[in-house]
Amino acid sequence: MKNIISKMVRLSLEEDIGSGDITAELLPKSETALAKIRVKEKAIICGVDWVNEVYHQIDPSVVLTWELQDGEEAEEDEIIVTLQGSMRSLVTGERTALNWLQTLSGTATVAYVYAQALAETDTVLLDTRKTIPGLRYAQKYAVNCAGGVNHRMGLYDAFLIKENHIAACVSIKNAVRTARALHPDKLVEIEVENLDEFKEALEAKPDVILLDDFDLESIKTAVQLASGKVKLEVSGSVTLDKIKPIALSGVDFISVGALTKHVRAIDFSMRIE
Repeated sequence: MKNIISKMVRLSLEEDIGSGDITAELLPKSETALAKIRVKEKAIICGVDWVNEVYHQIDPSVVLTWELQDGEEAEEDEIIVTLQGSMRSLVTGERTALNWLQTLSGTATVAYVYAQALAETDTVLLDTRKTIPGLRYAQKYAVNCAGGVNHRMGLYDAFLIKENHIAACVSIKNAVRTARALHPDKLVEIEVENLDEFKEALEAKPDVILLDDFDLESIKTAVQLASGKVKLEVSGSVTLDKIKPIALSGVDFISVGALTKHVRAIDFSMRIE
């Protein structure tokens, strides 16, 4: 985990600092200062390790004292972290640190709202691969912090057989059988778009069947037909007002792309005191 965060932060600092922070040269080289980061709205905090790594790479002597940790709820205008060290180092890392905080806290805050909507059900909230390029690990971590669960990380750790795969394999049954033969240790999930495909998928016996853009009545029918023989996931246009009725139908998982692709940054500010 640390190696991944280190690489992500290094790239983010390279794009911001480049050959050097010329504006920071206006500040006295030997001056030290105290700075505080506040959140300007209610949010679920996420990104502590990323912010720590920003300052570790810029200047390891900067000391960060956190008032809240990942997954904790912050109130409007609450102080999140106090930083002490070189004034130049503090301002050089400010924007990159806040970028990580605002993006990951934004992801966590949305995921928390959706997770809370499922709190009184047995259905698990999943994320998807609809992430900001280069930020998948970070965003999926944020979903975990807020009570969600990660779907597959990428194309390598589980099968998700969709319409193009099915067409190439001729049938759902053949696609599932081929997947089992290729990687018997991997989870096999198949996406279906109607009840006829669902019935065919049931006979193929995958680990999970994904109901893509099914209406609520069709979801309920699928749950009855499955009778617990296979795990069911619902995806496609799942909004906050729809999620609980879908969960109450009896499905095992609901995946929501909006958790990671419709990110609205949380507003943070850093002030030197």
